[in-house]
Amino acid sequence: QVQVAESGGGLVQAGGSLRLSCTFSGLTFEDHPMGWFRQPPGKKREGISCIPASGSSTYYADSVKGRFTISRDNAKNALYLQMNNLKPDDTAMYYCAPKKACAYLGADFDYWGRGTQVTVSS
Repeated sequence: QVQVAESGGGLVQAGGSLRLSCTFSGLTFEDHPMGWFRQPPGKKREGISCIPASGSSTYYADSVKGRFTISRDNAKNALYLQMNNLKPDDTAMYYCAPKKACAYLGADFDYWGRGTQVTVSS
């Protein structure tokens, strides 16, 4: 059974930074692309970033490109999202999940943790 745990969210002022972390169990982490997703209040969950199993490249939604950086540590089964220059529109519940591929940012599986809340004040 795949288990996911996100952490690192919080309340931050616009322009601030946060670093989200995600740990996985129940799957061979180093074999899977991994993605970050977010669900703003009242909206659908959307994929915002993906990193292949090798970590050799990264992919971002236009809304976060240039501000967010995804990374992974296969030795620790851990995924990270460094978020800089945060904006109020970044306010959302953030989730991580395995992916089949990074050719698209949408979700592939129904493995979800509780998420971590990010709130950006103006």
